[in-house]
Amino acid sequence: MTVATNLGYMLVLLCLGALAKRFGILGRGHQDKLTFFAFAFALPALVFTSTYDQPIREVIEPTLVIGFWLVLVAVLCIVWFVNRNITPPSVRSVVVVQSYHSNLGFLGLPLVASTFSALTTAKASVILGVGAITQVPLTIAILVLFNGANVSFKEEFVGVLKTPVIPALLTGLAFASLGLGIPVPLETGLETLASLALPVALISIGASLSINTDSVDLRTVGAVVGSKVILMPLVALVVFSNLTSSWTTVQAGVTMLAAPTAVSSFIFATELGGDADLASMNVFATTAVSIVTLFTFLNVLI
Repeated sequence: MTVATNLGYMLVLLCLGALAKRFGILGRGHQDKLTFFAFAFALPALVFTSTYDQPIREVIEPTLVIGFWLVLVAVLCIVWFVNRNITPPSVRSVVVVQSYHSNLGFLGLPLVASTFSALTTAKASVILGVGAITQVPLTIAILVLFNGANVSFKEEFVGVLKTPVIPALLTGLAFASLGLGIPVPLETGLETLASLALPVALISIGASLSINTDSVDLRTVGAVVGSKVILMPLVALVVFSNLTSSWTTVQAGVTMLAAPTAVSSFIFATELGGDADLASMNVFATTAVSIVTLFTFLNVLI
């Protein structure tokens, strides 16, 4: 698919999810089942099939991980400084975490897989794994720091390690390093399952989006949108372009970090004392605007 066709397809699926929720076709229970299917089956299948047959030395590139962390820290420092005087803490905490917490799994990786080469997708899977064990603990720590919520970091981190994408990634990399293959019928089945990751995830995201403009400051929402889908991918483009000569690494890093704010950040914000209305609005706004910004960045990267 061309970039325009791909993003148009994404927009249609997001709208279908939103309309299904609006007309009661997709209730909360159905949405949870779709999310679970994508999270527990389709996404791990995509991670494994994207890595198990790739050259391990090209996939495990140090600059991939270093670049991801550099961009994350740079954006976090900028956003923290710019928004240091925002009150109350429940608002400031949401602004900070949602300005960097990317939707790497449900949107980033499937988008990379449908746009770029198999090697780029394998590298994006590595970013997803690194991001899973980096973003979530960092987001929890910031929300707790600002809002004084009571949470067990050990339990949360162990929970992250148990997410299906981590063993899928490790298994795929192990197969790649050992040069192991899988039977053709199994490969076909896993690829079919992996192909469902993007449509199922997008319909689920569309059904989860909600707008409540009455109780939020739209200027604050605009600041989060600018930080997440404009500033972060620009920083990523500069960092990865200077760190590596591998264009597949640049493609994977920038596209993954150009993804909008993750829906999970809304869940963490709600549970840990953040402003739930603002968090929900930020997810909607960054997702909507990212259709345009992703089109721009993908055209640069191809």
